[in-house]
Amino acid sequence: MFTGIVEELGTVAAVQDQGDAVRLTVRADTVLEDAGLGDSIAVNGCCLTVTERTDDTWTADVMQETLDKTSLLGVQPGDRVNLERAVTADKRLGGHIVQGHVDGVGTVVSRTPSEHWEVVEIAMPTPLARYLVDKGSITVDGVSLTVVEAGSDRFTVSLIPETLARTTLGTRQPGDRVNLEVDVIAKYVERLLPFTGTSATQEPA
Repeated sequence: MFTGIVEELGTVAAVQDQGDAVRLTVRADTVLEDAGLGDSIAVNGCCLTVTERTDDTWTADVMQETLDKTSLLGVQPGDRVNLERAVTADKRLGGHIVQGHVDGVGTVVSRTPSEHWEVVEIAMPTPLARYLVDKGSITVDGVSLTVVEAGSDRFTVSLIPETLARTTLGTRQPGDRVNLEVDVIAKYVERLLPFTGTSATQEPA
C-alpha cells in the first residue's frame, strides 16, 4: 500500500532482458534507508519487490504482465523514475490510498504553464473514465493528484512547483506515456452496486 507521495527520483542503473521478464536495477538513496529483501517499492506507480540490494542500488524482477500493462516497458539506463516505499501504519496519509497496481497507460496531451502552476492534460483509456470525477483522486506515474476536470477520454491536473521539481511529471512531454491508477474506492463501489440493487445513476429517495 502506498500514498502517492513520491519520496525521491531514482535513476535506472541497468535493464537486463530475460525474455519474458526484465531485471530492473535502480540507483536510489532515501528508499534504501530501511529497504530489505522482499520489501515493496513503487516505481512510477508500479509496486515492485526488492530481490537484491547494494549500498546505492536495488533490483526487482518485472514480469511480462507488468511490462505489457505499464510504461515500464522501454525504460532505459539513465531514465529517472518516481520512487516510494510502502506506507507504514504510523505514517501520515498525505495523498490517497494507492495500491501500486496500474489500471492503464495514459498519454500526455498538452502542458499549459502559468505563473504558479502548470495544467497537464492526459488522455486515458476510455474504460477508466467512469472512475474519475472532478476534484477526485488519480495516480499518475505514482504521484497522487487531484483531478481538475474529468472528461470521457481525458482529464486535467494542476501541478504545483513542488511536484514539478520532485517528480518525473516535471519533464513529461506531449506524447509521453504515463501509468494511471484510479481510486480503488470507486472500483469497490462499482462492484458492490449490482449486489445492492442500486444503480450508480439512481436518484436518491
